Amino acid sequence: VQLVESGGGLVQPGGSLRLSCAASGFTFSSYAMSWFRQAPGKGRALVARIFSDGGSTNYADSVKGRFTISRDNAKNTVYLQMNSLEPEDTAVYYCNAHRALTNYWGQGTQVTVSS
Repeated sequence: VQLVESGGGLVQPGGSLRLSCAASGFTFSSYAMSWFRQAPGKGRALVARIFSDGGSTNYADSVKGRFTISRDNAKNTVYLQMNSLEPEDTAVYYCNAHRALTNYWGQGTQVTVSS
């Protein structure tokens, strides 16, 4: 099983980034996919989740209206479009696949929002 995140980097406040997570080794379309983040000195927190059918999503209150999660089951990939980025969005972003008692994690990608 692999979850490989990409798309992180340094961006100025107000800017945008698009994270991608390419999955392999499991039945991607059967899993809920999520993005979590962990800021320095803080615990890992849910940012956004999209369910297996792609029609249902959840967002943390802090990112509602700015971030959009989507998935392409044909490409086994989940995306996180991040707009209007703020310094408080600085964190390592992790991709997660979840089904019943099974959880898979990616290695994380750093997002830094700074001028």
